[in-house]
Amino acid sequence: QRMHRNPYDYAVQQAGASLVEIGTMDETSLADLENAYSASTVAIFWFQGAMNQPSELSLEDVIQSAKKQGVPVIVDGAAQLPPVSNLWKYTQLGADLAIFSGGKDLSGPQASGLIVGKAEWIERIRVLGAPNHGVGRPMKVGKEEMMGLLAAVERYVSLDHEQLLEVYEQRVQAWIQGLNGRGKLSAERDYPNEAGQPVPRALVQLPENLSKDKLVDQLMACEPAVSVAPSEKINAILLNPMTVSDEETQIVLEQILKAID
Repeated sequence: QRMHRNPYDYAVQQAGASLVEIGTMDETSLADLENAYSASTVAIFWFQGAMNQPSELSLEDVIQSAKKQGVPVIVDGAAQLPPVSNLWKYTQLGADLAIFSGGKDLSGPQASGLIVGKAEWIERIRVLGAPNHGVGRPMKVGKEEMMGLLAAVERYVSLDHEQLLEVYEQRVQAWIQGLNGRGKLSAERDYPNEAGQPVPRALVQLPENLSKDKLVDQLMACEPAVSVAPSEKINAILLNPMTVSDEETQIVLEQILKAID
């Protein structure tokens, strides 16, 4: 769908496919999809994330239509963990394949990824890589990454994800309470995060005399360094609670306060 276009979709073209857009930036209809099928259609690629809109053609409708045409549906859910249920949600809806990053919230090797789905399609993908000389040969994953990813998945499915979300909320609230009103800062809860995950962030608005880019650079120059995301729309920074420990949560707070002092 046109509204799903993003910098990552060029990977589909790098594999040799041509992208056919359907719909507009405002909406997509079932007719848009059905009119786009041709003898050259090999798959439907669905991006899940912050680009999803209420006016899009739903994944359920896409899958139902694709099944009638005998066309596989591939879901890119690279950053869609949490929730953990997404590991099986898309294939249970009927998608043929779902793709997830091995890094990010899975916390496995960054140079790895997870493809889940129907055995026939997994086999077709497998033969494209080593030891065969297919398109996947240059991107082969070593046995060390494979075992690291396996350990990451086993750990991830055993976590108490409800309790983790409570911890994320506590970290965000600690940042809000520690920064709101300090040095003309204004801090509030932002939801969901930049990838569309159901996780809160702290949005810290800065005074006019302190640019977000300058603060980002200052924090990266600190010891220890703190990496924060600048807001794309306003003079503000965003703090993500997912990749820090409780001790690091306090360090982030202290370094920001030092930087604005």
